[in-house]
Amino acid sequence: MNFMETANEDSFQEFVLNLPRGKDWDGAPLLLYNDTWYPAYCIRGVVSFQQNFRAQATDIIVASLPKSATTWLKALTFSVVNRDRYSPKESPLTTTPPRELMPFFENDLYLKSPNPDLDFPPPRILACHTHYTSLPQSIRDSNCKIVYICRNPLDQAVSYFHFLRNIVSGSTKPLSSIDECFENICRGVQSHGPFWNSMLSYWKASLERPDKVLFLKYEELKEDIILNLKRLAEFLGFPFTEVEEKEGSY
Repeated sequence: MNFMETANEDSFQEFVLNLPRGKDWDGAPLLLYNDTWYPAYCIRGVVSFQQNFRAQATDIIVASLPKSATTWLKALTFSVVNRDRYSPKESPLTTTPPRELMPFFENDLYLKSPNPDLDFPPPRILACHTHYTSLPQSIRDSNCKIVYICRNPLDQAVSYFHFLRNIVSGSTKPLSSIDECFENICRGVQSHGPFWNSMLSYWKASLERPDKVLFLKYEELKEDIILNLKRLAEFLGFPFTEVEEKEGSY
């Protein structure tokens, strides 16, 4: 089901009311849109992002499911791209969280405004949890780079379960146990799920367009950070020089 821009708020609310509903592990409502379960609070940002974002060829998109080392990948990407601009001690990462430097399209930028301020110095590094097949056409048609990180779904699920347990609000009723959460995973009902749709959409894109989509695995990144950091730098067009490698500048 695709939602086109409408003339008034009533039309948008009617559109939302007609979407299938579920609930996340903390009891928060989920809405099924374009075969993806989105948190209900960010559905406006999701639709606005898909309709309004215009990619630039120099953009870098960091994509993932929640709790899949997104913050780590953001920090690595920012450091690789900006290593000539900032020394390690001067990096904005020492004082500013990665989410503020590299905001999410759905949960940050387009949730606040249909025309957010995107005047970041190039290359713009932005983030999303949207499946590849649901990305704006301008991203898929452009020469911008996409880096996706995948984590073992069981580890991702456990991490997300404990994350939500720590932030659950009094306005929702959490699922009773991690077993119930596991049942939801099997049915694909989780924030920005199903897991397999997210993972496979980027995996297939990385095979079809290896110049555009880099598919990283969290476990491999942990096992050999240097090798995968070199892969990331090469893919983004900021390879390490021989001098940097000799000096161990990574």
